[in-house]
Amino acid sequence: MALNARLDHRNPLVFDTHELGRRPGALQRLTRTVDAPRDLGIQGVVGVPEGAPVELELRLESVMEGVLVTGTARAKAEGECVRCLEPLELELEADYQEMFSYPDADDRGRVIAEPGDDAEDDEDRLLLEDGLFDLEPVLRDAVVLALPMQPVCQEDCPGLCSECGARLADDPDHHHDAVDIRWAALQGLAGTMKDGEKDEMSGAEAGVDEKQEK
Repeated sequence: MALNARLDHRNPLVFDTHELGRRPGALQRLTRTVDAPRDLGIQGVVGVPEGAPVELELRLESVMEGVLVTGTARAKAEGECVRCLEPLELELEADYQEMFSYPDADDRGRVIAEPGDDAEDDEDRLLLEDGLFDLEPVLRDAVVLALPMQPVCQEDCPGLCSECGARLADDPDHHHDAVDIRWAALQGLAGTMKDGEKDEMSGAEAGVDEKQEK
């Protein structure tokens, strides 16, 4: 991967590795709470709301070719149940591990005279920039993998009634009388005939009343 645009050390998701001093085996542990960036999750399905607190734990380990970053992110995600469409909230715990390479070292930690000569290798690597790295792309990937693709409010959520849309969890006895479609036309015809009989009876009664008046 090509070098990032100049990283800003004030960005809460940018971390400094200078304390490791490029000494293989050196370790640094960090904890930080940051505001969730925009669109952190599966768009339109479930995710961490923008600005919500995200607790980060990181373990930075210096190795020959760069800095190995291992950690966990914890936050509360929000979404909508795919069965009953009710809003839901779930606890998110996403683990991640990524290597951030020194831009002047190959995959064996050897210093190379002109970094970036091998475009294919650069495409596959995340690089440190002046000892800094941006955790955001790694965090995004980890969160997407940790979230359910089809979130539900409860494992046995029965969903919605296919006929009227009622939430079945609120009324376990909810049902509709089944009507055989083969008889539906006859039922309609029967209803029409009954209406016709009523009209005839009304006409007959009107005729009787007229005779009585005479």
